Amino acid sequence: MRQSMLSILIPGLLLVTTSASAQTALSPARPDPAQVAPSANPASLSPATAASVSQADLREVDRIARALVAGERVPGLAVAIVQNGQVLMERGYGVTDVSHPQPIDAHTTFRLASLSKSFASALTGLLVNDGRLAWNNAVVRYVPSFRLPSEAATQSVTVADLMSHRVGLTHNAYDRDIEGNTDYPSAVQKLASAPMKCMPGECYAYQNVAFSLIGDVVFAATGNFYSDAVQKRLFKPLGMNDASYGLKGIESSPRWAKPHVRGGGRWRALMPKPNFYQLAPAAGVNASISDMAQWMIAQSGHRPDVLPANVLTQLHTAQVSTPTELRGSGWRHERLESAGYGYGWRVMSYAGHPLYFHGGAVQGYRGAMAVLPDRDLGLVILWNSESSLPSGLMPTILDRALKLPAVAWIPNSITGGTMPDIAGGSAPASDNDDNGSGKD
Repeated sequence: MRQSMLSILIPGLLLVTTSASAQTALSPARPDPAQVAPSANPASLSPATAASVSQADLREVDRIARALVAGERVPGLAVAIVQNGQVLMERGYGVTDVSHPQPIDAHTTFRLASLSKSFASALTGLLVNDGRLAWNNAVVRYVPSFRLPSEAATQSVTVADLMSHRVGLTHNAYDRDIEGNTDYPSAVQKLASAPMKCMPGECYAYQNVAFSLIGDVVFAATGNFYSDAVQKRLFKPLGMNDASYGLKGIESSPRWAKPHVRGGGRWRALMPKPNFYQLAPAAGVNASISDMAQWMIAQSGHRPDVLPANVLTQLHTAQVSTPTELRGSGWRHERLESAGYGYGWRVMSYAGHPLYFHGGAVQGYRGAMAVLPDRDLGLVILWNSESSLPSGLMPTILDRALKLPAVAWIPNSITGGTMPDIAGGSAPASDNDDNGSGKD
C-alpha cells in the first residue's frame, strides 16, 4: 500500500570550491513511508546558528587530510566545504598517480561513480518543471521496448520509480553483467526476465542499469542526448568547466586522477574501466572538486536560476524507506536515526538533523557528498583509491558543525588524535561507502 509522506525541504548545504589563492587560507509520486525529519530552511536560520564551521574546524580537516595522504596511506583526495552559499575550503591533497606523481589541485578531475545520479535526478526535475516529463508517467510511454517479466509490472513503472530505485527488481540487477562487458542495451533487454522483488513502487532496491533508463526517457522527451542535456542545463550554467561524461571525457582532462587498487602491499595505478561509463545517468560523470563545489551551491538553493526551489524540494523528499542503511558500519550505525531515498539522493536523519547524502564507488575511485540543511552546509570528498579511510572525513566535518561529541571516525593511529575511537579502527580498502556492491 502506497502512502504519502512528509516533504523534506532542502535548503542549501553544498560544497563549494575555493580558488588556489584561497586554498592556503582554508578560508511526490507514489511515496512509501520513510521516517526522516523535515529540514529547516537556511533562510530562517539566525547567523549564529548558520555559521557553524570555524577556521579551527577547517584547519583540523586540513590536518586530517594531510595525514591521510602521508606515506601514501591513500594516493590522493580532494575536499570542498561550503556554507551559506560561500566556499570555505577547496583543495587537493596527494597525487594523481603514484607511479608518475602530479599534485592534485582544485581542478583535478575524478570519476564520480554514483554521485552522478544527482545530475540525472536534477535534469529530470527540470524537465518535469518544464512540462516535458511527469514523475508519474509510465516509462514505457517514452521507451516502448522496455519490458519487465509481467505486463502489469511493465506498465506500472514510472519515471519516479526509476529515480528512487522502486522498479521492483532485486538489488543491483545485472551490474555483474555490466562488469563482465555486457553492453547496456543487452542488459536492459535482460530486465524482461529478471527476478522481481516486488511490484514497481512497493519496495526499494538500489539499481544502476534500470536507473539509467532515464537517459532513454530524456532522449524520447526532448530529442537531445542525455549527456548533452546535462551539459546544457547544468554543467555550463553552473560554470562546471572541468566536468564531462565518459572515458574519453576524463582522459581528455588537462589533469585527472588515476584510479588505484592495492596490490603487493602498495597502491597500483590503473586505467579507468569503461564498463560502468555505459550507464551515464547512474555512473558517467567526471568532475573536479571545484565543479562539485558549484554543484553543491546549486543543490543548496543558492542558484535558483539553474535549480529552482520547487525542483530541489522534489529531489530531496524521501520517497521510500531504506532501513538497511541504519545497520551499516561506522557513522551510519552510530549517527543515523532514519533513512530513505528521494530522487538521486539519500534522505537521512543524522543525530536528529536532516541530511542529504550520496556515496559513490567504482574500481579505484570513491566519493561522498552531503548537505546539512539546518546549518546551510555542504561538503564533498573525492579520492582516487579503494580505501574507505577518507570517508571518515564526512562525519568528522558534520560532527564539528553540529557540536557533537568528538569521535575518531578516522583512527587515531593515522591522525595522531586522542578522540574516542568507536569507528572500529581502519576499514578494509575494499569497502564500498554506499551500497556494498563495489559498483555504486
